[in-house]
Order: sequence, then structure tokens, then C-alpha cells
Amino acid sequence: MKPQDIESLSFKIIDKEAGNHEFNRKEWSIVRRMIHTSADFEYMNSICFSGDPIAVGIEAISSGRNIITDTQMARSGIRKKSVERFGGQVSCLINDKEVASKAKGEGTTRARMAVDMSVETLEGGIYAVGNAPTALLRLIELTRSDKIKPALILGFPVGFVNAAESKDLLMETNIPFITNKGRKGGSNIVASVVNALIILAEENR
Repeated sequence: MKPQDIESLSFKIIDKEAGNHEFNRKEWSIVRRMIHTSADFEYMNSICFSGDPIAVGIEAISSGRNIITDTQMARSGIRKKSVERFGGQVSCLINDKEVASKAKGEGTTRARMAVDMSVETLEGGIYAVGNAPTALLRLIELTRSDKIKPALILGFPVGFVNAAESKDLLMETNIPFITNKGRKGGSNIVASVVNALIILAEENR
């Protein structure tokens, strides 16, 4: 089978097994791609949308705003050429030498420091967290103090230490976001959400 045929068949299987749901077309296009990436239907029950995030995300991408990720893995999984055609860039600062140096000097994580170093390039853009709770916690802290102004936060850190808790804090904010309840997530999941938004933005062209 050709790759496109495999993807189309996968989506048909997902639609069938998912059954009836209350997601609208755009919400389902995101949730379905998350399921396609993970084979995990639990995301149907744990996904959270707030602040008209799909419209906000489409607008940010269409306007050529930047997308910043907390891991190179997430960056690798995003359709970068599509973002570039809109005038934006997909970047990750986790391996930046200055980030590493400052993080070591301040005794903090590179993921947290990478958020601090992204303030200017993130203006009006999207920060996609798929691994590090410390990145999401720092984003929340800086947005509350108006020091960083993303249009949208995608919060899908994974793991056992502060992953679920950081998402709970995100859900208490007024920032447009897409996240999920609990420990599950990952770089592949957040990349799938970004790609779903990119496809929706391309449909609007």
C-alpha cells in the first residue's frame, strides 16, 4: 500500500472505532491525528480545548508566527516546510550552547532556560511542549507576569513528575491552550497536534 492509502485507511478505522462523539470537525481532526500517532483512544476523554485554540492556532500559523518546541524530536515531527511557506519558523533551543551554559550556571533545566531565551521569537506564536513539565511551568509563570506572550500553548508533557500537575495549572489560566489530563503525552503527540493545525491552516488558504 502507498503511504497515503495507509493513512486514509487508518483514519477510517479510527472513525469507525471511535463511534459517536461530540467533537466538531476541526476538534476531531486534531484528536484523530493524536490517536493515529499513538493508537490510544483515551485522548478522546482526556483532551482539553480552551480559548478558541484552534482558530488562534490557525491564525498564528497563517500569519507566519513562529512555532517553538521543547524537544528536537517534536521539531523533527512537524511539517516545517509548510510553516515556512506561511513565513514562520519551527525551532527548538534545547541544544543551544547559550541555553546550556545559562542553565548550568543557574542550576536549572535547559527546558526551562529555553523558554526564557525564546521570549522575543515567541511573540504571537505557538509554544509546543511534548516532554518537559519544567518548560510548561515556566511558560505559565512568564505569561502570568506578561513577560512572554504566545498566542497558543500546546501542553503535552509526559511522565510521572509534574507532568499532570503542570497541565492542571495550565487549565487554570486564561491562555488559549490545547492539553490533556493526566500523565500521557509526548513529543510525537504534540507534533501531531501542530501538524493538524497546519493542515487546517492550509485548508483556509
